[in-house]
Amino acid sequence: MISTTISLDYQINKLGFWSAITTIILAVVSGFLPLDIPGGFGADHVDRVAWLTANRGTFILAWGNQIVLMLSSSSVLFCITWQVSCNNPIRGIIAAVVVAMSVMAFIIPKFIAVWTIPMLVDTVSAGGAGAQMADALLLTLNVSVPYSLYTSFDYLGFWLWAVFALLTAGPLYGPTLSAKISSVCLGAFGILYHGIFMALLLGNIDPEDIEFSFSTPAVLVIITIVAMLFNFKSAMGSRA
Repeated sequence: MISTTISLDYQINKLGFWSAITTIILAVVSGFLPLDIPGGFGADHVDRVAWLTANRGTFILAWGNQIVLMLSSSSVLFCITWQVSCNNPIRGIIAAVVVAMSVMAFIIPKFIAVWTIPMLVDTVSAGGAGAQMADALLLTLNVSVPYSLYTSFDYLGFWLWAVFALLTAGPLYGPTLSAKISSVCLGAFGILYHGIFMALLLGNIDPEDIEFSFSTPAVLVIITIVAMLFNFKSAMGSRA
């Protein structure tokens, strides 16, 4: 039984290690793949349709990369919950459930980007039956407007990550430098995100500033994942 537990611990930390590497690589790749027309928030709808038509393949590739990036980063968070459960099992279990919920929130808009939006653009460009409805749906599923139905799912996913961060920051704090960095970054991300969220609800953030305001704290998640890379490697070595 003990050997089985050690083997599972090793495999989960190994999963976290390789998921962290995958996340870092895909995050770099995503910097070269456009997710929408340049200046997407302020772009005219007609220009956006024309851009999506001309860049159909690149758009699908970019959002396909985002799906894999989301899954790999969520895998890192899931593996963090395993480490947290060693110090606080209840928080670890709740955090794992929150991560699972965030995957569902993230996968919906990203699948829509790969599946639905290209077909809507094709229908609008071709004209004829269904073009009017497709055009209206494209407006609803704008990937850059922070209050569209599409982006609402994305921000829900990030809010769940912020809840996860508050749940895991304390129990994750440990003797190693990587554990300390991960813990502090997660705690700061959870607090900052909820603070910005409250500012938004109070009307203190303009719509054009929402994306920057909410994406900036996500840098702390990247730092956490990089730090956890060393944490997972160390845990693997101690179980080898």
